[in-house]
Amino acid sequence: MQLNDFLSNTFLGQVQSKTDDKGRIFVPSSYRRVLKEMNSDRIIMRRDTDNECLIFYPEQVWNKKVNDLRAVLDEWNAEDQMILMQFMSDAEILETDAHGRVLITKQNLQLIGAKQDVLFVGMMDRFALWAPENYQQKNIGQKALADKIREKMQAAKNHNV
Repeated sequence: MQLNDFLSNTFLGQVQSKTDDKGRIFVPSSYRRVLKEMNSDRIIMRRDTDNECLIFYPEQVWNKKVNDLRAVLDEWNAEDQMILMQFMSDAEILETDAHGRVLITKQNLQLIGAKQDVLFVGMMDRFALWAPENYQQKNIGQKALADKIREKMQAAKNHNV
């Protein structure tokens, strides 16, 4: 895979936006271009398990994630069934309208603490929607980020040796 191919299919950066009275939000044009490159007309949205944000997956990324999860779960184990059920029940299929907007329910906006201002954050093969102030509170800062990346890369290097 060429670097340009990778970048054309990658959600990058942060984009501030606002919801309208009905809860519709414009998906950033750069993200819509990535969705188009991926031939993804539908987006699957689910609440993040660890943070107060919503995660948006292109359909094929979502399908891979679900297949990976199913591969490690035992369909005859009650706890595994509950994990799959809860993971899937927190998801919703969204389609962009002709103007590039998606409709987010008021309940989901309240769950992430968003009022009118929202922040899209790229996550390579998916993107997140945050209330801007919640994202800023979770942000660990540049020095701490550099330290954590260095630590993770060193651990991976040591593991592969």
